[in-house]
Amino acid sequence: MKKIALLYMGGTFGCVGEPLMPMPAELFLPQLKKILPPHLQVDCMTAPCILDSSRYTAVNWLQLVQHIQQLQLHGYQHFVIVHGTDTLSYAAAVLARCLGTSCHVVLTGSQYPLLNTQGDNTREFSDAHDNLNLALEHVLTLPLGVYLAFHHQVWHAQTAIKMHSTELDAFRGLAAEQSLPEEPRSGFIINEHHLVRARDFNLLSWHVQPIQPELLLQNLQLLLPHPPAFLVLQAYGTGNLQVTPEIEHCLEQLYAQGCLSILTTQVPFGGIDQRYAVSQWVQSSKIMLNNTLSHADLYAKALQMYLQYPTAEQWATHW
Repeated sequence: MKKIALLYMGGTFGCVGEPLMPMPAELFLPQLKKILPPHLQVDCMTAPCILDSSRYTAVNWLQLVQHIQQLQLHGYQHFVIVHGTDTLSYAAAVLARCLGTSCHVVLTGSQYPLLNTQGDNTREFSDAHDNLNLALEHVLTLPLGVYLAFHHQVWHAQTAIKMHSTELDAFRGLAAEQSLPEEPRSGFIINEHHLVRARDFNLLSWHVQPIQPELLLQNLQLLLPHPPAFLVLQAYGTGNLQVTPEIEHCLEQLYAQGCLSILTTQVPFGGIDQRYAVSQWVQSSKIMLNNTLSHADLYAKALQMYLQYPTAEQWATHW
């Protein structure tokens, strides 16, 4: 029988009480084991750290990747991750970038806790049990890769995005049975150097608003003394953004200081398209076009570039 490593990372799934608070893992895992399908061989474990998902950063997800890669050396090839929903899509995208098709991984979470207020029995109304069973069922049948399972649906991890803050039907993405529009990834091994470097990973994403170009320029100039490693400009529609020569020059200055700018769109699905005249400036500017599968995947790709190469010039070359 194929064994499944079930890694618990916290989130609403494991909360109890009023107001909701995380149940200590040593108390939660015995309760979790009680509701696991008896016909499956599931080993419940805690992840390297257990936090509210809004507190997770790249370092924590890389620690999780490293832990999974170590478990692979001990014979595990099937993994279900229980994670909070706030940053679930980011976790899924980072795992997809790092693990590629080296194993079978399904992430899930819930909008309601698994247990009642007292923490001594399952909650009468909750999506936690169904989501967990969905993940356990599919981790043994899906092709190699990373997926996100939620509310009777399973998506390719790097395409998933949270679309509703409270509804059970909270996520959207490319269905697991559909083909990804790119080749499967091989992934890469995470080591201690990556964990140290990830602590300085700085990405700033601006949801561009309809303001005067000179004010956008002022905002960009504020970054010059201490620029981030990556600046994501979320433009309109298919990636349309009206700029001036002064804005282009500011982007060049940021690039010279080690900041790679990336143009994307505020629209969750459909991607960018540079067929409009308003976008012609991109061809001669120091800015990359987003070619990833979601906002979270853009974050994960920038992280991957940051970990694998030391300079903005190399990030641009390998983008």
